[in-house]
Amino acid sequence: MAALAVVGAHLTGQPLNHQLTDRGGVLLEETTTASCYRLFALPTSPPKPGLVRAVDGDAGAGSIEVEIWELDDAALGSFLQGVPSPLCIGTVELADGRTVLGFLCEGAATVGTPDITRSGGWRSHLRTLAPE
Repeated sequence: MAALAVVGAHLTGQPLNHQLTDRGGVLLEETTTASCYRLFALPTSPPKPGLVRAVDGDAGAGSIEVEIWELDDAALGSFLQGVPSPLCIGTVELADGRTVLGFLCEGAATVGTPDITRSGGWRSHLRTLAPE
């Protein structure tokens, strides 16, 4: 079994969550990353964020909301085959110091895209876009 941190369109209630649940994925917990990440709104369809580890000392970095999902090895393998560029899977550090596999983004893909780190997460960012 493998733990996988998701940060955007795969979160519970988001449009790609079924890619986890259809593979038998189980939500283990909601938590946050360590405070060394930036989050960007990528111009994708469906909309997705890009999580990038910040350079040490980056004052704009922060903790980002994530969900930790558990998948068996076969499910994880089939899931990974569908991860589109510029997203990738790497090691994500959590607020409590643990590390897990998780969604990251190639830094070059964030050039010129909105930095939404201050929102604290994808759901919070989406709420700022919703009409009142």
